[in-house]
Amino acid sequence: IDKLMAGGGKLAELSEESRQALLKAELDVSLPGRNPVDLGGNATPEDFLAAVNIVANDRGVDAVLVVHAPTRLAPSRATAEALVAHRKQFRRNLLTSWMGLEQALSARHECHLAGIPTYLSPEKGVKAFLQMVDYHRVQTLLQQTPPSLAFSTSAEIRARAHDLVHSARRAGREWLTHSETAQVLDTYGIATAPSRYVLDAAEGARAIVELQRSATDDDKPSRQGPYALRVVHEHNSQPFRYRRYPQRLSSGVVQDLSGPEDIALAIRRITQKVAEGDAERGRSDHERTRIHEFCLQPMQRGKHSLQLSAGITRDDEFGPVIVFGIGGYKVNVLADRQVALPPLNMTLARELISRSHASRLIAEHSPDPERDFERVSTLLIKLSQLASDLPDIRGLEINPLLLNREEAVAVDFALDLGKPARFAIMPYPEELREWVSLDNGMHVEVRPIRGEDAPLITAFHARLSEESIRFRYFHHKAALTQRDLALLAQINYDRQMAFIAEREVEAQPGESPQREMLGVVRVWNDPDNIRTEFSVIIRDDMQGEGIGSLLMEKMLRYCRSLGTLEMVGKIMIDNHPMRALMKHLGFTCRYNMEEQVIDASIRLNEPVSDWQRLRLEAKA
Repeated sequence: IDKLMAGGGKLAELSEESRQALLKAELDVSLPGRNPVDLGGNATPEDFLAAVNIVANDRGVDAVLVVHAPTRLAPSRATAEALVAHRKQFRRNLLTSWMGLEQALSARHECHLAGIPTYLSPEKGVKAFLQMVDYHRVQTLLQQTPPSLAFSTSAEIRARAHDLVHSARRAGREWLTHSETAQVLDTYGIATAPSRYVLDAAEGARAIVELQRSATDDDKPSRQGPYALRVVHEHNSQPFRYRRYPQRLSSGVVQDLSGPEDIALAIRRITQKVAEGDAERGRSDHERTRIHEFCLQPMQRGKHSLQLSAGITRDDEFGPVIVFGIGGYKVNVLADRQVALPPLNMTLARELISRSHASRLIAEHSPDPERDFERVSTLLIKLSQLASDLPDIRGLEINPLLLNREEAVAVDFALDLGKPARFAIMPYPEELREWVSLDNGMHVEVRPIRGEDAPLITAFHARLSEESIRFRYFHHKAALTQRDLALLAQINYDRQMAFIAEREVEAQPGESPQREMLGVVRVWNDPDNIRTEFSVIIRDDMQGEGIGSLLMEKMLRYCRSLGTLEMVGKIMIDNHPMRALMKHLGFTCRYNMEEQVIDASIRLNEPVSDWQRLRLEAKA
């Protein structure tokens, strides 16, 4: 029970019907009708069967763990044989743990032969059950169709972020200054605290005067002070590196400054402390710390804020990882760091938040928890997109991230760079999106499919004729199940690709523009990238408009760029429009007498090694 509770599980509450059945049969000897059910040392195999049958048929029970210690009246093997003989009548997952040595071996053997899981100790059985629960949770997440993304990037956004990274590297830095990181975050729509960046004491004093004057003019007394000052140099701009005493002046942050004199004095004292630190570490003149800037911010108080932390880091095996948890000076003490692999959608971001202690604080103390969960989920999606667009990012930390009634605002942050990362899950390829004008003047966007497109796929399928569905699936498919939608919309871009053609349709006044799907082309690559199999389907009312050629030509270019050697597909004999399209695109078509279909193929690239040539010839 301790193992179950520590893993996040809980004991099932037996129904009143089950309690009465246990009491009537006089099976439970310790706490009648309570979980766990203790049968005592005199229980026979028949008693075990009766108890398991009652418990396993309770609707509030997800699994049953049978723990058995051998006795004279209930030998292990006899009890195991009884369970095996009646296993089909149990409606719940059955796990067993046979305690002991010689007698337990035969019982475990019987369970193994019958396919009933058995474990050396009850704790291992509980661990297996929790792993089953976690597996089911992950599979459920994979089969969900998430809501529309709250954020997507454009070529301009990616270009601005790349320019900031290239500028830092041209300057010989593998990290971004505070002001550069703020620009990256602002580019991706992540709100940052209002900041002024100065270079020395005199400039800092002038900045305070300007800030106070503008705050009075804008009627924003929160910006009149007090202020916080932070020094920015290489040694305090590394993410996820915490000092032992962050409240000291030497950490580079001074709070509660009010006037120009305070700012100027704080800048001079910080500069002196940095120089003293260099002297203590024995750094030479060319090794001494170079101060790049000072960041001046109004103190973020009086908004009932919750301090969170979020960011991007790397794992040696899995590549970029999104991190989230409680922030502030408690970040190392509480160690509330939950991780998820990008790319994220709203469902996965919400699941990441739910695993943290911070989610409980938000749920209990926020005036509108649902609004705040959506804000934080959107921010995590933006970080996920940032990691996808900038593979050079080694680490990005936002701490603290203040969540208040108005917004989620990043106060302090740091970003460093490394070699381009390899993602465990290929991110959404934004660079493959393009707008095309058809001969009839229609503007169509061709882009890779994504998990949020499930509603588009459903509406698209509903407008297909029975014949078009038969040409695509080779049988009639009246409707798409939730699993079908998950498989069609959520693909592995490393092994599959699907391009859809869509267009905007006119919406009613006051409504946002709607989109409709016109066609889709898919490919599935083999593990060695020798062959890829394609399928394509166009909406009936859009056939003959050139959408099929548009999608197939884009897919051909994409597969050639990957180095795929050959594209193949099967076409029904009476699918004359598709056969004509294949001929137009240069495919070789052969009649397959055994399967009664047309085999279409086209060479994309020539083999560059003997094993590739042999693979092609083997299946020719």
